[in-house]
Amino acid sequence: MAVNTEAYQSIKKELDAKQVTLVAVSKTKPVEDILALYDLGQRDFGENYVQELVDKQAQLPKDIRWHFIGHLQRNKVKYIVPFVHMIHGVDSFKLFDEINSQASKINREVKCLFQVHISDEETKFGFSGDELHLTLNTIKKYNQMDKYKNVEINGLMGMASFSDDMEKVRGEFRNLKILFDQCTEKFTTLSMGMSGDYKIAVEEGSTMVRVGSLLFGARNYAK
Repeated sequence: MAVNTEAYQSIKKELDAKQVTLVAVSKTKPVEDILALYDLGQRDFGENYVQELVDKQAQLPKDIRWHFIGHLQRNKVKYIVPFVHMIHGVDSFKLFDEINSQASKINREVKCLFQVHISDEETKFGFSGDELHLTLNTIKKYNQMDKYKNVEINGLMGMASFSDDMEKVRGEFRNLKILFDQCTEKFTTLSMGMSGDYKIAVEEGSTMVRVGSLLFGARNYAK
């Protein structure tokens, strides 16, 4: 399936009216499809795999804002830090520390979101609410020594349960928004909502959604 231009324009108009950022999730999609959306004005794209992101970044316009939205291993941070716009899935203090370490080597500041585990699915990653507050307090103490100057924490990210029960999904998004509001930091980004549930996420306070299949069609896992 080619890029769904009509769907893109409709979703973009809907989100722009609510000041919500659209991240077009382009994992497994060819550079031609990404360029098709780029030519329509899209600049924020999301990728889940480090090598795929590195390969695409080398081939595509340099003003694209790349979002890494997958599970990131610490030993692969160094490959994306030179160009990535935002890392969504920061799910441990050790990963946060590694991002800062690699960014400091090239004197660059990287935007990050802390991933919170909001679903009841054990396969998803993220902090619990208590772990998040503990981590943020730890970072505050270190920042008094000017330690984490190469990482900018912009907010939180969460993935709701893969479920047909939209009230369950709504409740998970609502709980994340409550946690977001409880943070004393001046966070600006709450990344929640994907193709199947982004409308609910926006209703519950999302400022950034990650939409793939509605724009690009089914993923091309078989090559």
